[in-house]
Amino acid sequence: MKKIFSVVAVCLLLVACGTTKIERQAERTFSGDWTLTNITYPNNSGFVDVTLFQDASANCFRNSSWNFVNNNNKGTYTLSGADCMSGTRNFAWAVQEETPDSGLYDFTLKPIAEGENARKINTGFRLNLVSLTETNMVWEQTVSYEGQPFKIRMSFIKSNY
Repeated sequence: MKKIFSVVAVCLLLVACGTTKIERQAERTFSGDWTLTNITYPNNSGFVDVTLFQDASANCFRNSSWNFVNNNNKGTYTLSGADCMSGTRNFAWAVQEETPDSGLYDFTLKPIAEGENARKINTGFRLNLVSLTETNMVWEQTVSYEGQPFKIRMSFIKSNY
């Protein structure tokens, strides 16, 4: 009887910790090649140039190429352009549903070095997945600027759809 209870408890724990069906669908939609087409700063007027993902200027991310692989939740993005440290960067990513009733998602992105284990990295970036369709995706990140919340919105289109 103790063994049966233990097996049932372990199974329930594994199911509770797994991703939901909706999260898996969102991850499948992420899968593929995307282009970051636009970066805006809602509710802000004037010129702003922020550093995204502690990597490069937002201007360097415009028209960057992104690849998401959903079977291992890893990916790459490639920057290019004048005055930019061009090249390909690796990351691990995941989608989490904020609350089942809201339909809103958080998205985490962890920059990783080639061959590095993402589980050993304890830093990353949390973004809000504002919208996701088969062809378009919008992320929002809220950061602090001069002690006030500051939103950065990134819009993507899917390549080779």
